[in-house]
Parts: sequence; C-alpha cells; structure tokens
Amino acid sequence: QKKHYRQRAHANPFSDHALVYPSSPAAMDWSVHYPSGKPPEWADIGCGFGGLLISLAPLYPTTGMLGMEIRVQVSEYVHDRIEALRVGANNDGHHYHNVSILRTNSMKFLANYFAKASLSALFFLFPDPHFKLRKHKARIISPTLLAEYAYVLQPGGIVYTITDVQDLAEWMQKHLSAHPLFEPVSDAILREEGKGPILDAVWGGTEEGKKVERNNGSKFLACFRRISVER
Repeated sequence: QKKHYRQRAHANPFSDHALVYPSSPAAMDWSVHYPSGKPPEWADIGCGFGGLLISLAPLYPTTGMLGMEIRVQVSEYVHDRIEALRVGANNDGHHYHNVSILRTNSMKFLANYFAKASLSALFFLFPDPHFKLRKHKARIISPTLLAEYAYVLQPGGIVYTITDVQDLAEWMQKHLSAHPLFEPVSDAILREEGKGPILDAVWGGTEEGKKVERNNGSKFLACFRRISVER
C-alpha cells in the first residue's frame, strides 16, 4: 500500500545522493529492466507513484517506458507496484514487461542513460514548482536542461508538460518556446496523430492529477515537438 512508502513531496536535486549510474548509455544493461533488453523509448522524469506509466503500459505494450524518480521510498513503491502487476499479468492480459523504474537524478545523469536521439517522448508531470526565486535554478525545465532533453529526444519527439501551478506553467512554456529545437504543438494536432490516449493519461492518469481534480484545481497542459535544424 502506498501509505507504507510515504515520503516528502519533493527532493533536493542538488543533494549528494548515493546513486549508482552507468558511465555511458553503452554501459547500461537494460535487460535488468526489460526482458527484451532494449532501451526504453519514453521517459517519465520524476515519475512519482507511477500512475502515468501504469496507465500507458497496457495501451502501448511494445513501447518501452521508464520512470525516473529521485526519492527512495517512492521509487521502491513504483518498483514493487510494477512487480506485482507483472505477477498478476496472466489474469488481466497485460504483461507490464515494457515498463520499469530507476532511482536516479535525471537532472544530473540523463545523458548517462540515453543515447543521442534515442527517445520519442519525455514527460514532466506536476514537477516541483520551486516557488522561491532563488530556487528557480532547480526547476526541471531550464535552458541548460533543455539542451540535454533536445539531445536525447529524436526529431519529432514530444515533450509533455502539465502542472497545477500557473507560474510554473508559464515558466516551462516560456523556456521551451524560446529554445531553438522545440516548437509548441497543439492537443488537436497530437490527437490527429493518434496520441490522444497519451494526452488523456497525462491529464488524468497520475495520482497528482487526480488530487488536483478532487481539490477542484486547475491544470495547465503544454506540449512541444523536438524539431530538426538543417545544418
């Protein structure tokens, strides 16, 4: 049960956590996470309690998905949740072998896991707003980090963002719009491309999103496409 794994809402991304990470993507053994041994195609950055991953895994059974979470108890909860779903897969018809979780600091080590242009989707759902001005440098969307996201995303790949904090929504949209390798893409266009189930899961599939709805809060969704630049 989730109550046994509770921890504070967010962690300090600049703290020196005892984390093990590969020296490069080539050194990563994905067979530990997926029977296929193939690297994932989608990454949920700060995946929380795994609601998005669990929602999407049965809908896209051939797409590898990875949650990245820095908090110890939360990542343990998601790991145990996935393992339980895999054990029960014979009953519900979904194998869940396409979804896994890593405890890591994605702000520091993203490029250690993913090769250039290896991902087709990145998710940033209800990230820590870091309200104080001096803490803005710790926000998960920043000019420096956007360069890393552009590196690991393939051209045409999508960045999905959602928050219930208007100031953070404006911040993320401003920085993504200003970056030369990202352009806004509307919900309507994404739905035309068949990504409606992904948008629905981003909007309502996470524990945090459901909590916002229970509290009658607002949600701000914005998506951006990784573009290619002719050299």
